[in-house]
Amino acid sequence: MSSSSNNLGPALTRRPQAGRSQTSAARARRIAAVAFLAPAVVMLIIVRLLPAGDALFSGLFHYSLVAGQESWVGLQNYVDLFTSGRFWNSVGITLLFSIIINPLQIAIALALAVLFTQRMHGSVLWRSLVILPVAAPGAVSTIIWGVIYRPDGLANAFLGALGIPPQPYVISTGQALMSIIILLSWGGVGYWMMFLIAGINDVPRELHEAASLDGASAWRRFWRITFPLIRRPLAFVLVADTISNFLVFAPVQVLTQGGPQGSTNLLMFDIYERAYKLGDLNTANAEVVILIAITLVIVAVQFRLLRSSE
Repeated sequence: MSSSSNNLGPALTRRPQAGRSQTSAARARRIAAVAFLAPAVVMLIIVRLLPAGDALFSGLFHYSLVAGQESWVGLQNYVDLFTSGRFWNSVGITLLFSIIINPLQIAIALALAVLFTQRMHGSVLWRSLVILPVAAPGAVSTIIWGVIYRPDGLANAFLGALGIPPQPYVISTGQALMSIIILLSWGGVGYWMMFLIAGINDVPRELHEAASLDGASAWRRFWRITFPLIRRPLAFVLVADTISNFLVFAPVQVLTQGGPQGSTNLLMFDIYERAYKLGDLNTANAEVVILIAITLVIVAVQFRLLRSSE
């Protein structure tokens, strides 16, 4: 009995030591995770959450130029917006813009991602050409397309070669919004395509090979294998593209100034006009809150639809 109890002694002393070492390792991993996440969380608070909170608070006040001070007005700024025809026109234009550009960009990006992940000659070169516009800053892309859209620009020269009369583009109430959509899609499609290519490349090739042996067509393989397995990157692209397009500002400010006749007066540009041209910062902040609320509602609906489809 004494010899067996002596043998158990070291084992009993090793177990608490092993437990303490595991606890220390887990604590070290938590500290490392917090250290890596802290800069991003701090920047999120400073750059996103604090300005959003300031906009929410400022939207409840009104600055009087006569008195030279702010006064509490509660929800009056929101009432002024909801009774403004200009505001509702801006909301309608923004929703129409989003309904057109989001499916357009994602559909083209997905089609190109599927095409460029096939084993075909020159796919790497064509993929690089599609991604190339992503490297151009938004303001630079806007200036380039502003030259293309000029009456004597490249777009009308191309149409003239096809026997089509010149088009007004950004100076037409019927074409200005679509011209901006084409401009943004020129760079946006390649950007979102990269995420979808990464998702498609993660799909096991064995599944496609097995389906091919069973006689499944390319469309059936895409619909039954590829599409279900890339829903996560596709959901990310859908949400990120929606948010990005709600924040469009540079093309409108450079090319159309919200015109002609308010046909491109997106909410972001209307906020800029109220804040820096009309000098009504409080109402502009109220409009920022409304824009954030609209964005959150649409993103929540997208998540709900994607979850229900799964």
